[in-house]
Amino acid sequence: MQITEKAVVIPFVVFLFLITSVVLVQAEYLKTEEVKAEEVTGAFTLVLYGARYSNDLETIAFLDKEGDEYEFEPYAPEFDYKVKKGVSGADALREARKFVSFHNAFWRSQLSKILDKKGNTIGYEVRPLYLPFVYGGDDLLEVNYEIKGGKVIAYIRLTPQVFNNRFFSGDQPGGTSGH
Repeated sequence: MQITEKAVVIPFVVFLFLITSVVLVQAEYLKTEEVKAEEVTGAFTLVLYGARYSNDLETIAFLDKEGDEYEFEPYAPEFDYKVKKGVSGADALREARKFVSFHNAFWRSQLSKILDKKGNTIGYEVRPLYLPFVYGGDDLLEVNYEIKGGKVIAYIRLTPQVFNNRFFSGDQPGGTSGH
């Protein structure tokens, strides 16, 4: 009977240890807070992601603060985004807002600062908000930031409500129109 208990308890303890270590090793994601445009000062690397086709809702811009220890990079192939270095805060913000506003359902942009683990601002995001009655909400993106080495990796995707919407599937490249 004791051998059977050990045969069950030991694998269970090992399993708990593995689960705990995976949870502790997981990356820490960064936070964002909405801000006013006056806060955007200094020089930036402008990262423009998306706008690949006429109905591309997966579009966002990042203002990467130059001179700090981090470099922003979308988790995407290089052909999905453009990078411009040495742009002033005002020019970067103006260009980012113009970039995210191309869609016919665009309502307004939202500016948020991106904070490192210590609460320091390391950059900004400019995301498009859409007319709520068109897609059932205004903020259609899920964006998570993870620090890996000296890079801030931005994981960008549409919210599940939009991505799984059967009416939207025909508007994506390779999607079917339902005809």
